[in-house]
This record gives sequence, structure tokens and C-alpha cells, in this order.
Amino acid sequence: MKKKIWVFAEQVKCGLDPVVFELLTKAGELAAELGGETEVAAVLLGDGVEPFCGLLAEQGAEVVYLADDPALGMYNPMLYAPLIVELAKKEEPEIFLFGATAIGSQLGPTVAAGLSTGVAAHCVDMRINSDKLLVADVPSFGGKILGEILCPDTRPQMASVKPGIFVQGPPCPKPLNVVKMDLSLLPKSDLPLKALSLEKKEVEGVPLEKADIVFCGGYGLGNKENWDKLVKLAAIFGGAAACTRPAVDEGWSGGEHLMIGTSGKSIRPKVYVGFGISGATHHICGMKDSGLIISVNKDEKAPVFEVSDVAVAMDLNKVLDGMLARLS
Repeated sequence: MKKKIWVFAEQVKCGLDPVVFELLTKAGELAAELGGETEVAAVLLGDGVEPFCGLLAEQGAEVVYLADDPALGMYNPMLYAPLIVELAKKEEPEIFLFGATAIGSQLGPTVAAGLSTGVAAHCVDMRINSDKLLVADVPSFGGKILGEILCPDTRPQMASVKPGIFVQGPPCPKPLNVVKMDLSLLPKSDLPLKALSLEKKEVEGVPLEKADIVFCGGYGLGNKENWDKLVKLAAIFGGAAACTRPAVDEGWSGGEHLMIGTSGKSIRPKVYVGFGISGATHHICGMKDSGLIISVNKDEKAPVFEVSDVAVAMDLNKVLDGMLARLS
């Protein structure tokens, strides 16, 4: 029997999220590891989204399961989840991948509950083992270790991945094969939960994922004043300022959209400069593929130095003040 690997094709305001193409690339790799007849498919729901089917086929989707209806124009888990659950019960996919976005982080577990299976959330890598099972690597215990999560007894094996963890591969076009989903499950009356509008807030400055140079601050920054210095330094270089979770919790940074790591963003700038960052796996997985990694930490044994090209074992206050004095 042909095995199936599915990718949820998330779209918002008539655009596919980039994580969809990253997951399709990874799905192709997993299909090769599974061997035999393994099919990669995308599951697409929305209103007026049928033109996206061609894009999904160009990136390796052999089948696109499509639900195109005005009622699906705005994401609603009470509409999306039942349709996907019934489709999965009928088609029996082996693996089902979601982006760990705001939508995917809600929809994935909701679908999993409907199918009585589990989800490995916020994975940093995936592979197929010798028993042909999906192995998902997930940071555990505050990012200190990587745990291997398997789902041997139920199907589909499900996982979610943050955007940027995997790299979108080159186009590998497949013949377009669209399968229309059964829309009879769509309710005829109003639901208790209804999306009213969608507001998009523009982020100031250079987006993290597009910056050539990123200056990142951790708990070692010590205070809001040093965070402001980091922002100023990033602006001088035309780059972006980023942070780890403690900097958000302390209220120094501008918010979670600046966070790097498994619970934030994954980036690949030409240059990454970290200040006061210990080097927990939870953060490292979000920046390890940077071109040049420079780290400043007064602790000579900081784990972050193990993945750094340049290690500066100094008081970050002296480095920050010295750089600003030279460049301002």
C-alpha cells in the first residue's frame, strides 16, 4: 500500500506561508528515507486558493487535497479541523507535518486529538529510523538536551516545525493532481467561534529573517539600557536586533517577534553577534546556520563558544560601549 506524507499548506490573506515549502522539501527527504511507494501531498483550505495548487506541485506535492469555499476564507479551527480529520481518516496518511506558526500550533494538536494520535511540537530535525518510524528531535528541559519523540502505535505520526528550521529546496515539479475535499461537513448555521477580521501589524526595522547581520542579546545583557545599546548598534550596521526568551520576560526587548530559537524564529544571516548568551540548545538551533558567529560572554566556558567562529571572553559592557564609541 502506498504510504503518504502530508503537509498542511497554511495560507493567510492569499499567500502561502514560506514554512509550507520548507516542509515540502523535508517531506521529500523523508519519503526517500521511507522508500517504496511514498507519496508527498499538501492539504490546502481557504477561499479562492485553488491557484496555489500549481505552486505546491512545483515544490514537490504529488497530490493537493483542496477545500476551496467562502466559509474557509478566514481560519477557524471549528471549520478546518473536522474537514482535515475526516480526510485523514479516509486517506490514512503515515506522516502529517504542520508549521509551528500561530495557526499550525493550534490546528495540529486539534487534528491530532480528533485522530487520537500525538504531535511532536517545535521539532528542530526529523528523520526515519531503521524501523521506518518518524523520529522527531525536540529540545527538552529548557533546551539543555534534545529528546527523540516517536509515535509507534498510532497514525498519522504528526510533528510541527518552526519556520526557518529547514531550508526550501529547489523546485521539483510534479504533475498537478488535485483532489477536492468533501465540504458536506461545513456547518449550515453560525458557529460559537467566528473570526471577525484580520489585522496585520508591520514590524519596524529590518525583519530578522531578512537581515544580513543580527545582534542578539540574552539574559547576560543585564538591563534595558544595554538592550537599547544593542538596538543602536544594529541600526548602525543596517541590521536587526534580536533576543532570547529571558530578554523578553524581563521586558527589555520589543516582544516575542524578536526572539530566536525553537519558541521564536530561525535565522541564517551572514553575521550573527551574540551578547550575554549562554548557548542553550533551545536558542542555538535557531541561529546555528549563520555564516559567521561571533559571541561575547565573560564566561570562558560558555557553551555558546562551542558553535562560535569568534569567541570574545570579555565583559559585554566594555565591548558594547567600545563599539558604540568607535562607530557613533
